[in-house]
Amino acid sequence: MSVLTRQGKAYLYGLVAVLAWSTVATAFKISLKHLTPSQLVLYASTASFLVLLTVLTLQHRLPELSVAFRRHWKRSLLLGAVNPFVYYLVLFRAYDLLPAQEAQAINYTWALTMTLMAIPLLKQTPRRADVVAALVCYLGVLVIATRGEILALHFSNREGLVYALVSTVLWAGYWIFNARDDREPVIGLALNFGFALPMAFVWCLLGDGLGQPSLTGLLGAAYVGVFEMGLTFVAWLMAMKLTESTARIANLIFLSPLLSLVLIHAVVGETIYPSTFIGLALILGGLALQKWLTRVPAAAGAA
Repeated sequence: MSVLTRQGKAYLYGLVAVLAWSTVATAFKISLKHLTPSQLVLYASTASFLVLLTVLTLQHRLPELSVAFRRHWKRSLLLGAVNPFVYYLVLFRAYDLLPAQEAQAINYTWALTMTLMAIPLLKQTPRRADVVAALVCYLGVLVIATRGEILALHFSNREGLVYALVSTVLWAGYWIFNARDDREPVIGLALNFGFALPMAFVWCLLGDGLGQPSLTGLLGAAYVGVFEMGLTFVAWLMAMKLTESTARIANLIFLSPLLSLVLIHAVVGETIYPSTFIGLALILGGLALQKWLTRVPAAAGAA
């Protein structure tokens, strides 16, 4: 019986995370048929918080949570307000307004958004690779948002497009500030959700109300909480911890949007537009081009 190597385990954890993330766009759309975006944030965040507490309990690390709470409550409050509270409110609103295929494709530009935001926030010098990648990626967004009618600029849903793009700014900003976070990742995430839950409860209570969610809605929210927000994050952290090369694991993420489109068509029943394939190819191509153009100067300098 063969035993997985350290790198083999990293690939396994990485693939588990990518496969889980491939299902969440479908889960969002199904859940939003039964819940409002604010209700989905509340119930999914609750599920995720419980899962993270369970993980910490099984690891015998629950006492660390109270210590981290006393030391980092201000940071946890701020980051929790961004993610999960505001980020998922905006993201779920985008999915509520747009077809899943469009919302998920646009959401993949967050990595490029983070690079562009780092220029003013972290005083980084813009590189040619970033400019080229931005032009290619956002051309892809334009193709998807107009369903191929880029010259007419006829957007399928302007409000949904704005929400989708704002979600990338929130997610990118969260990770930029999270880079300076000295909290242990799982502990930090659990604290974020702990602080976000009262916000989500009050927002939901004053807005859409708690409602009487159906079993399908609650199961969908639980699935989102576990596989979008909770256990999948832990699996990805394990992959990054075990891998010999971050790039090997990071490249797995390119599988996710393609698998997601298959599920969106098969389960949600959306007809995948040709413009979605073209736009997604441009987005993924722009991200890949950015990585390649960044490596070329480094390789030349090492030669």
